[in-house]
Amino acid sequence: MPYFKRLLGEQIQSALQRGKSVLLLGPRQTGKTTFIKNQCAFDLYYNFLLKNIRLRFEQNPDALIQEIKALRLEPAFSDKLPLVVIDEIQKVPDIVDAVQYLIDENIAQFILTGSSARKLGGETVRNLLPGRVVKLHLDPLCIAELPSPTDIHSLLLWGSLPGIFLQEREEDKENDLRSYVETYLEEEIRLEALVRNFGSFAKFLQYAAVETGSTLNISKLSQDIGVSRNIIYDYYNILEDCMIIDRITPISDDHSRRRLTKLDKYLFFDLGIRRVCANEGIKLPDKIMAQLFEQFVGMELLRTIRVYKPSLKLKYWRDHAGPEVDYVIDLQGKYCPIEVKWTDLPKVNHCKHLTTFMQEHETTEFGYVVCQTPRKMLLTPRIMAIPWQTLTETIVSVF
Repeated sequence: MPYFKRLLGEQIQSALQRGKSVLLLGPRQTGKTTFIKNQCAFDLYYNFLLKNIRLRFEQNPDALIQEIKALRLEPAFSDKLPLVVIDEIQKVPDIVDAVQYLIDENIAQFILTGSSARKLGGETVRNLLPGRVVKLHLDPLCIAELPSPTDIHSLLLWGSLPGIFLQEREEDKENDLRSYVETYLEEEIRLEALVRNFGSFAKFLQYAAVETGSTLNISKLSQDIGVSRNIIYDYYNILEDCMIIDRITPISDDHSRRRLTKLDKYLFFDLGIRRVCANEGIKLPDKIMAQLFEQFVGMELLRTIRVYKPSLKLKYWRDHAGPEVDYVIDLQGKYCPIEVKWTDLPKVNHCKHLTTFMQEHETTEFGYVVCQTPRKMLLTPRIMAIPWQTLTETIVSVF
């Protein structure tokens, strides 16, 4: 089966060369294990998804210290630290104390992977991170990791989880996506007892998928599902902790007299998973495809920022009176506004809201319209229409 080289490999190697260990977070099936096995030369590997290995360290977490100290006696490690991989470390949270000891005593380096920020949110793990461990995030395949040319319709319907993307038949893609939702999003959340009433959470999950990319209407969701507003917030926090959704915050510190929205909006980490959670088919109207394209661009921006420019923040801008900009990249007050249009013929009138934003924010040098145009087009002296395929390289060049 073909393997797509992941861009995050350079960041991991850089961290390891500086003597750091790595905590690699990402939703299930984004390819963390495959990535490590193909791009990282490790010396010892533990997979805590395997019951026998997990039980051994649950019963005696200090066994990790004993095993790695024994490894250090081998001639191969007389002048170098062993690189140890622990896959799905959140399955045995108590092992973190042993990991911390081995790092602090300069006995080993680690690549730790996890798919639940909630389970890795304890005080012990937070104490481990500062100065010792570089935290990185692995997403589904991004534009720069995909073979070219790529069908945008396929990406909007099936997403880019590596295992799904490599399937040739649409029927197999659909079956695998449904299996993911049923066995992970539903069963694992149920087993971890993250919610008391799983029926209401399952209903919420469908609503959340349908409403992704839109500003939240918590009151309406609360009424439709029949649970309190606080529970709705808790449900969103669960999805965020499990890295199923990403929060996009608005720019609300505008200096004009505009009445700007202060509501967050969310994006699903993968559009194929979103579609199955929303219980949608594959024959979607053009209006829905346009909405999915906007969400796709948002996720690509997040993925680009995580790999290349972690100091950037992705936001959006919306005036209650009408003007809005789909996404705004923020570098400490320096803005890059981006509009998304489901068209291959971008026009000057597509720049209207970008122009308004740029006039009111003096730190903005250039704006972009991301669309399906085959080549870049200069629509105004400061606004460029770009093909979606060039989004990553454009953002990297700007910042």
